[in-house]
Amino acid sequence: MLASPLTAAELADIRAYEGPRVVWFALSTPVQLAVSLAWLRWLVRPLYAVSEHHAGKLAAWQASSPALRALASAMDRVWRGPGWGAALLFALYDLLLYQLLFLPVDVYLGYVHEHAHGLSNHTPGGFAWDLAKGTAVHAVFTALLAFGLFGLARRTQRWWLLLGIPSALALLGAAALDPLRGQLYFEHAPLPPGPARESVERTLRQAGVEATVVVEHTARATRKLQAYFAGQGATRTVVLNDALLEHLSPAELSAAVAHEAGHLLEPRWPRRVAGAVAVLGLLWLAAALQREAARRGAWGIQEPADIRTLPAISAGLLLLTSLGEPLAAWQSRRGELAADRYALELTQDRDAFAGMLVKAARVNKVDPAPPRWRVLAGMSHPPISERLAQVTSFKPAAAGR
Repeated sequence: MLASPLTAAELADIRAYEGPRVVWFALSTPVQLAVSLAWLRWLVRPLYAVSEHHAGKLAAWQASSPALRALASAMDRVWRGPGWGAALLFALYDLLLYQLLFLPVDVYLGYVHEHAHGLSNHTPGGFAWDLAKGTAVHAVFTALLAFGLFGLARRTQRWWLLLGIPSALALLGAAALDPLRGQLYFEHAPLPPGPARESVERTLRQAGVEATVVVEHTARATRKLQAYFAGQGATRTVVLNDALLEHLSPAELSAAVAHEAGHLLEPRWPRRVAGAVAVLGLLWLAAALQREAARRGAWGIQEPADIRTLPAISAGLLLLTSLGEPLAAWQSRRGELAADRYALELTQDRDAFAGMLVKAARVNKVDPAPPRWRVLAGMSHPPISERLAQVTSFKPAAAGR
């Protein structure tokens, strides 16, 4: 017998929680595209003027110190002339202003709304600190991108190829660093001895999967259940958060781990190769956009390698990813259903798997039957109702290993 479905009161609570999130999901892409167009129309020129002004003040300050003068001289040589300070400041100001514009939405959906529905343990300071860490990571990446991409573009028109090949190769191995990225926000610790660990290790042995299993201590921030896999090769890791251990029985935990084992056994190289090729294609499009902007003299630029093309490149990337999101989500949903089937075949326990799904929906407040447009537009996981239907149709005796 499968786990009991959600009650009418639980469904009402879930839909009250999902309402604002669904509205923002529908509006976010059109709003971001509209903001990007307004940004290009009215903000690029004044923002660059401010960046040049502040870069001039920094240059005067650098001139007061021999060490700073030497650093500035070295940067000039790498950049092939002055202007790198204004470029870096423009890229950082662009990022920070954009994030500041959407900060009210982030605070409302990420903090106020989560607290209102009992899903967040974040303190105001903790939430602000996590936001600051995310912004700092983005700022470092943006600075490196601005200096590397535009600095290389100042030297050769084939910068997209020179930058794209190592970037594509790095992308192929970047998954090995995924466990480290998770630790930027939450502490990871080994799964402690006990029935849960025994169940998890038994499931991984059955699957023939070698992976480290860790507990992610997310309780300081959220009450939601979370499980995912990260890494590749020696860094392959199954990550279970502390809320998952609190709410799931050993059998249900085994079902969750079996699902993640299904993901670990997926052929991932075709997707990574496709991602690497996509990086090359996107950089080629960025180079084409730079050349077209220079030809038109947009935003006062005179050469393709001008940092003022960065917002246009970002807007183009947003448009392309928005158009590709439904296809990527469809592929993701297929992978999730395949991992569900693998877990059912491995554990032969329909009740435990259904119980895990229902508890996740109840605790995380996930609508078991969201609007179809929401699913098709970009949901990475199939609706719980669809996953439970697959569980119901599963025949243990016929599919046993």
